[in-house]
Amino acid sequence: MKIVLFPNFRKANALPTALKCCDILNKLGIDILISECYKEEFSDKNFVTYGKIDDITRECDVIIAIGGDGTILKASVYASDNDKPLLGINTGRLGFMASMEPDELENLSKLKTHDYVVETRMMLDASLIRDNQIVSKHTALNDIVVARPYSKITDYEILTDGMIVSSMRSDGVVFATPTGSTAYALSAGGPILEPGTECIQLTPICPHSLFSRTMVFTAERTIEVKHYADDSVYFSVDGKSRCEMKKEDKLIINKSIKKLRLIDIKGHSFFDAVNNKLMNPIK
Repeated sequence: MKIVLFPNFRKANALPTALKCCDILNKLGIDILISECYKEEFSDKNFVTYGKIDDITRECDVIIAIGGDGTILKASVYASDNDKPLLGINTGRLGFMASMEPDELENLSKLKTHDYVVETRMMLDASLIRDNQIVSKHTALNDIVVARPYSKITDYEILTDGMIVSSMRSDGVVFATPTGSTAYALSAGGPILEPGTECIQLTPICPHSLFSRTMVFTAERTIEVKHYADDSVYFSVDGKSRCEMKKEDKLIINKSIKKLRLIDIKGHSFFDAVNNKLMNPIK
């Protein structure tokens, strides 16, 4: 069995957690693969194999992300591209998608016995159309956010299957997966969706209306977004990949053929996270 460690050493506890993971996995007889850019941090672990991240995530059996939700989002790109299950260990502040905390590393033995649940999470594709051609395409695990810089109010038009379903004035629009419903969409006033659900959630950001609310579409819908700003609007994918959307452009959003297989090593981690990390104040 081969496991890739995908750490984020900008998080305070990530390095000691990663080193401890190495020792535990090695005792279990598991081969450990790590990006060659981290050779210095793991210099005393002579049992580790190094390689390019694209190569090692292609040949592994499991990817372990060590960090916060942002680290899991970055690792999800490699996991979904190569259809590898992903386990998150939280060393960040919230770590909503993580299945384990640093004091629960004894659960790593379950990887060897396959004593865990794999949740399949849907993803979204965003295609930018200009002059009737796709000029860029992106995939999101959490969300696709359309907005102007500096929170300038803008008129948006949302269509599905050629029908207008919403015209709104707002600072922007969040299109979220059920996984992303606990991220930006939640802060914008959207509901929490159970992650196993397959649907597309539309949540306006600061709408200039007393009646504008979140809408939820079936996952099979194709959604089209237009804007009527005089200058450009931008969209971002999972908080990165900021792309310009000109006035004549349209953005097409639909369910991706890619999926993320996320390991829930303890069971019921989503509901524990809702209760412990959202319902109770963050300490």
